[in-house]
Amino acid sequence: MKINELLNSFKIYTTNEEDALLEKMERMLPIEYYNEREKVVIENLIRKSLVSKVKRNNSYMVIKNERTS
Repeated sequence: MKINELLNSFKIYTTNEEDALLEKMERMLPIEYYNEREKVVIENLIRKSLVSKVKRNNSYMVIKNERTS
C-alpha cells in the first residue's frame, strides 16, 4: 500500500514565490528563459518533484508536473 493511498490529502508545501512561478509556467521552456532567481526557485521545485527538467538538443527544458488532488 502506498502512502498516498493512506492519506486523504497529500500536499507539498510551496512558498508564495514558488506558487507564482508555477502559475507562470504554462508550457515547456528552456531554463535560460528564466532569470537567476527564478532558476534557483525552479531547482527547488525540481527537488520537490513539482517541475521536470528534460534535456532537449543542447539545452535543458523545464515544465511543471500535473498535480493530482
